[in-house]
Amino acid sequence: MTDTFTKEVRSNIMRAVKSKGNKSTEGKLINLFKDKKLKGWRRNYPIFGKPDFVFLKHKVAVFADGCFWHGHNCRNISPKSNAEYWDAKIARNQKRDKEVNKILKKKGWSIFRIFECKIKCSYLPKNLVKKLLE
Repeated sequence: MTDTFTKEVRSNIMRAVKSKGNKSTEGKLINLFKDKKLKGWRRNYPIFGKPDFVFLKHKVAVFADGCFWHGHNCRNISPKSNAEYWDAKIARNQKRDKEVNKILKKKGWSIFRIFECKIKCSYLPKNLVKKLLE
């Protein structure tokens, strides 16, 4: 499918996408936490890797990862135009995710990465819920 925007307009649109305050994922995750009666979460807590949520009492970091941006294959979407750029961008994101996980684990944190498609299906990992209800 051909892009309906010029390269400059598309670039401005993509530049405007911000990583926090995403209602479709983070808002839904908040509702899931409330449904499961999970308490003690904080947003935008200043630790390495900038997790979307932290549960300080349990040293749990939760990342709400967008499927496209973090290379999840649920929809098998691969951009046709500028594919080399997007492949490199997603690979950098995945590499950064691994580094963040490694560093936080060394500091004693448990890390949970939940993809956008799972959040939309009201999914929370059972081991996350169990850990937070201890």
